[in-house]
Amino acid sequence: MLTAVARNATRRTLRLAGTRTYAQLPKSNLPSLDFAPEAEQSTGAKSSKDSLSSVEIRRRRMGRVALAILALGTGLNIAYMGREWDETELKAKKLTLENAPTTRWGRTKERFGDIFDYFNKPAWPELLPSPMPPPHQKPFTLLISIDDLLVTSTWDRQYGWRTAKRPGVDYFLGYLSQFYEVVVFTTQNFYVGPSRVGIVQTISCFLDCRAHTEQTRPDLSYLNRPLNTVISLDTDPEHVSTHPENAIILPKWNGDPNDQGLIKIIPFLESIGIYKPPDVRPILAAYSGKDIPLEYAKKEAEAKALHVEKWTKERPHGLGVSVFSSLLGLSQDKSRSQVPLTYLEQKRREAQQLYADEQQYIRENKDYFESLLKKEQEMMAKEVPGTLWEAIGQLTGEPKKPSENPQQESSGKSGTS
Repeated sequence: MLTAVARNATRRTLRLAGTRTYAQLPKSNLPSLDFAPEAEQSTGAKSSKDSLSSVEIRRRRMGRVALAILALGTGLNIAYMGREWDETELKAKKLTLENAPTTRWGRTKERFGDIFDYFNKPAWPELLPSPMPPPHQKPFTLLISIDDLLVTSTWDRQYGWRTAKRPGVDYFLGYLSQFYEVVVFTTQNFYVGPSRVGIVQTISCFLDCRAHTEQTRPDLSYLNRPLNTVISLDTDPEHVSTHPENAIILPKWNGDPNDQGLIKIIPFLESIGIYKPPDVRPILAAYSGKDIPLEYAKKEAEAKALHVEKWTKERPHGLGVSVFSSLLGLSQDKSRSQVPLTYLEQKRREAQQLYADEQQYIRENKDYFESLLKKEQEMMAKEVPGTLWEAIGQLTGEPKKPSENPQQESSGKSGTS
């Protein structure tokens, strides 16, 4: 009994001693594991605003002043953009008081758009040289896109990239060059375009002009030709979005070697060149969204039928006599029994004969024309930049540096002398 009491007393004594010992332990320097938020206490540290140096304070003040000046200048410039038009500005923008914006916001918007002229307007105010004096200048201009209309590029694992010329390109360009000033352009950059232009530039047809993307940003008003005489052939409506009334949108050529798309549209373009309408835009609008070769073939067939009917009514007796004479086996004047050609057919026959004579002349002087073509291709090759820096220089208008190879210069001079 006494032993148990003593044992319990000893335990209480040790427990109290342990409590006193824990209370007397020094505080640990280790961080507490209690993550409960504590009440915020002021550390007595100074604010960063109060610790800025005089240089930093001056810099911030100057920054605020600069922003204020910039905002004021922007506001004044915007207000100045809304000023009234002057005659010189209207002439440079090819506008008149009738079609120019009349409100202050409209004038501001028009002038603000001039900032981006490099990206949305041609690099030169006139893309084509001045027309030749009559009778040498052709009455119409045919602007043709090369990409996917005259040529196309395909790629395969065996041959890589290959460029093919559409069937009928030579005849298409050569024949229509009698009626049109033929201008081809490519959406490729100037350092890629010459290779594609060279594909359609053959000895059978010398193009009037060539252009590239930098020149033909899509406004046709910079073409330096009356818009009532311009027809644009393209596969992408975006290229002619500013003047859709001047455009004929054709399906892209997918490389089919049996394609006849260019040949089929020749009669329509040929008829415009023969009849010489004062404005091509109403004609193009009438065929907009239709299968032009098919619809025009119907119109020409109808005109031919009316021509035959009219001729038959005007000469019924002569036709009956000729039929009776043919039945009896008597001689007859075939010219009186045959239906005469229409005006279109006569002019078409003349144009085809002229094209045949030109091709014959080219064949007889093949060597001479090939030499001219070779010189032109060499000149085009010299214009193509050989390095990235030369390409950037051409974009910025920097003149091309002369060749650093004196032997090449001397050989070139001796070859041209």
